[in-house]
Amino acid sequence: MSTKKRRLFHIGLTIILIATGITGMKILTSQKTTINKQKPQAVAPRVRVLAIHTGPKQVVIRGEGTVRPLKEINIVPQVSGKVVFVSPALVNGGEFNKGDILLRIDPEDYELAVTLAHASVKNAESLYKQAAEFSAAAEEEWELHKSNLSDTSIEPSDLVLKKPQLVAAQAKLEADHANLKKAELNLKRTEIKAPFDGRVSQENIDRGQFVVSGQPVASIYSSEAAEIVLPMEDEKLSWFHVPGFTPGNSPGAPVTVYSQIAGQAMTWNGTVVRAEGKMDERTRMINVVVRVDDPFSKKPPLAPGLFVSVDIKGNTLPNAALIPRSALKPGKIVWTVGPGSTLKFTPVRVAIYYQDNVLIISGLNESEHIIISRLRGVTDGMTVEPVSAEEDKD
Repeated sequence: MSTKKRRLFHIGLTIILIATGITGMKILTSQKTTINKQKPQAVAPRVRVLAIHTGPKQVVIRGEGTVRPLKEINIVPQVSGKVVFVSPALVNGGEFNKGDILLRIDPEDYELAVTLAHASVKNAESLYKQAAEFSAAAEEEWELHKSNLSDTSIEPSDLVLKKPQLVAAQAKLEADHANLKKAELNLKRTEIKAPFDGRVSQENIDRGQFVVSGQPVASIYSSEAAEIVLPMEDEKLSWFHVPGFTPGNSPGAPVTVYSQIAGQAMTWNGTVVRAEGKMDERTRMINVVVRVDDPFSKKPPLAPGLFVSVDIKGNTLPNAALIPRSALKPGKIVWTVGPGSTLKFTPVRVAIYYQDNVLIISGLNESEHIIISRLRGVTDGMTVEPVSAEEDKD
C-alpha cells in the first residue's frame, strides 16, 4: 500500500471513531436520570436532664476556723517564796477542777506575819482603851472645874479633853487591823487554786523553786467551752441570726462542727453567739464566733488549736430547689426543656453557692427539667433530645 493510501485510511478511521464517540455520548446523555436536590435533615443534640424538686430547703453556710479556749489566763503568784507543793495536774495537758490547789508557797514567813499583826492589834486595842479612859477622866475633871467658874458657858478645848490622843489611838487600831487583814490575805495567797475547770497549756515551775510576785509560772485555759472564729462575707450573714449583730432577739443559729482527728471523723454541736467588734480591714469580712459547750466530753476532744469545718444552719426557704453548680450558666441562667423538646434560657435567683450545688430561690418549677450537658453554639429555642441523667447513667 502506497503512502498516500495509508494516510487516507488513517484519516477515515479517525473520522469513524469520532463519529462513534459522539453517537455513544448522545445515547448515554439521553438515558441519564435527573437527581433532585434535598436539604439534609438536622439532628437534635442529645442532652442529659434532671427533674427539679422544689420545697422547703434550709440554708447551710459552711465556714472554717481554729478552735480556741473560752478563757485562758496566766498563773501569777501574788507573793514571793519557795514552792513547797506543785499539783500533779500542773503539767502541760494536765486536767484540774475548780478549787483544786495547783501551787503552794512556803507559808511560814506569812504565818509569822499574821501572828505579829495580831499582837499589834491587841496592843492598839489596849492603847485605845487607855486613851478613851483618859479622855473620859479629863471630861469629868472639866465638869468639876466648870462649877467654880463665873462663866459656865465656856466649853473646853479638844486638848483639854485629850481627844487628839483618842483619835490617834483609834487611827493606830484601824491601821493595825488593816495590817492584820493584809497579812492574812498574803497567807491565803500562798495557795493558788484553780479558778475554773480546765487544763494546763504551759508550765514552768517545780517544787523547791523560788517564785517572785508578779512572775507568770504557768498558763491554763477553761474546759467549760470552746470558741471558733469564722470569717464570713457580709452577704452570708443575711441567712442566719447572729445575736447582737443581726435583727431579732432569738438565740443564735445552731451549728455542727466537723473535724478529722486521731483517725476519726468527729462532730460536735454548737451555737453562734456573737460577731467580733471590728470588721477585718484587709478582707472586709466579719468574724462570727461559734461556741461549743463541754468540748472535752468526747474522745478525741475538741482541743484548742484544732482546725475545723463548721456548718451553720440558717433560715428555711419555703419553695427552693437544689441543682448542680454546673447547671448554672453565666448571667444566672439555667437551660430548661421547653415545649416540643426545645432548649429554653431560664433566668433564676440564686440564694447561695455551695461547693458542688447551687440553691435556687426562684425561677424553677416543680418537675421542670434542667439540662446538665455541656453544649456549644446554644441558642434559645433550639431543638434537643432530652434523656434522663439517671437513665443515661445506666
